[in-house]
Amino acid sequence: MILADAVADGLIPVNPAERGRGRGRRLAGDRGPERTITDPLGALLIAERAALLSGRDAEFVAVILMMFTGMRWGEVVGLETEYVRPRSIRVEWQLYELGSGEFVRGPPKDGSRRTIDTPAWLSELLAEHISSTPAVACRCHGRRYVFFGRAQETTRLAARPTVAEVAVRAGMSRGTVSHVLNHPERVSAETRTRVEAAMAAPRIVAGAHRTVAHWRRSGFASWVLTPAASGWYPGRQPLSQHPVPVSGTPWAGTPVRGRNATQRADACWIPIARGLTPQGLRHSHRTMLAELGVPGVLANERLGHLDRSMAARYTHVTHTMRDSLRAALTARWEESLAARRQLSPRSAVGALERQLSMRAT
Repeated sequence: MILADAVADGLIPVNPAERGRGRGRRLAGDRGPERTITDPLGALLIAERAALLSGRDAEFVAVILMMFTGMRWGEVVGLETEYVRPRSIRVEWQLYELGSGEFVRGPPKDGSRRTIDTPAWLSELLAEHISSTPAVACRCHGRRYVFFGRAQETTRLAARPTVAEVAVRAGMSRGTVSHVLNHPERVSAETRTRVEAAMAAPRIVAGAHRTVAHWRRSGFASWVLTPAASGWYPGRQPLSQHPVPVSGTPWAGTPVRGRNATQRADACWIPIARGLTPQGLRHSHRTMLAELGVPGVLANERLGHLDRSMAARYTHVTHTMRDSLRAALTARWEESLAARRQLSPRSAVGALERQLSMRAT
């Protein structure tokens, strides 16, 4: 690519690294494992489970957004409220996650800034979510984002442990610890050493819950999307991979947590799309566009892909194409909601419950 730019700038006459036409192409069967995809109903059921796992509606909205727009994970995490509009979403930035956990704000992949058309129901769903979210700017970048990470408990170190804590750590009575503190000459050197070691250990105190600025991709995939799609929690020490235990009611079951969760649960979730990832939702959206017969020029614009073919050069996106796509996406959404109502007319997820109640007959 560097040499190609040098040719374009007139610095060198030819690109010595350029491949000849037809050379270096991959074989049809040499493209790696196929991505897991799902359909609109599957995405709706997975989004409902994701919200039940997280205990809030944000994950429901995020999964639906990825399914019906094809946005990349970094673009969803980096979506700022000012770019959500009544009939579209403007992709201007995305957040790149570094190995240290830091998030860097930068342009979308390959500079694919674009406008994504959204049907009315999706715009309303996003607007409702934004209005219910505190208008707080991110400390990382000083901007207000549509989605934030889940709340987590913070811990702090206390300056000094209590006498009771020292006694437990040292394996002796409170009276002995008191003697060491007040009358060290009355106890043996070994006892003093044990108590002093117990006192030197830091004391960890649970703090308040705080909202993390951004979902990390690994955390979202492991603890929200993967169990929602497959019905299984991933293996993490000291626990191995195991099904998500849920209560029997209300449908689709509420995850049971805590001690003896498996024994207290009534059932577990069955797989919907085992192996689904955020990128798999993007593939699902592109597949849905193909099923709907969306022109390639509009599909590529929507996904941020560059098509250098002659057909793309002579074909242009029109308002008729955009309106037809909005109508087709709305029809798919209504079909998935109708199928979901056949399973149960109610939902414990507030955003979905409102969608179902508006269509109650």
